[in-house]
Amino acid sequence: MAIGSKELMPAELATMDDERLVVELKRAKEELFNLRFQSATGQLDSHGRLRAVKRDIARLYTVIRERELGISASPAPVEKPADKKKSKKADEAATSEKDEKAEDN
Repeated sequence: MAIGSKELMPAELATMDDERLVVELKRAKEELFNLRFQSATGQLDSHGRLRAVKRDIARLYTVIRERELGISASPAPVEKPADKKKSKKADEAATSEKDEKAEDN
């Protein structure tokens, strides 16, 4: 396995939408800046992390560019199921209450 973040594996990147890719790219660039700053001041513990973050940034740029060129498609939007699951009895009760209110008015 290549060095990099476990949450930015190629299979994971393919499922992310375009906005999330841009957010991850910004986060990775900020992390790279902080790591470079730590390296310059002699406070960096893991030098391998610099390499991993650079590779993550390259992966993100690659996926974004592939989508711009139409080489790979962005994932289809996932529809969220209804938050509340009602039973048939609850649906019937709600419908009958609405009918009663309508008749009263």
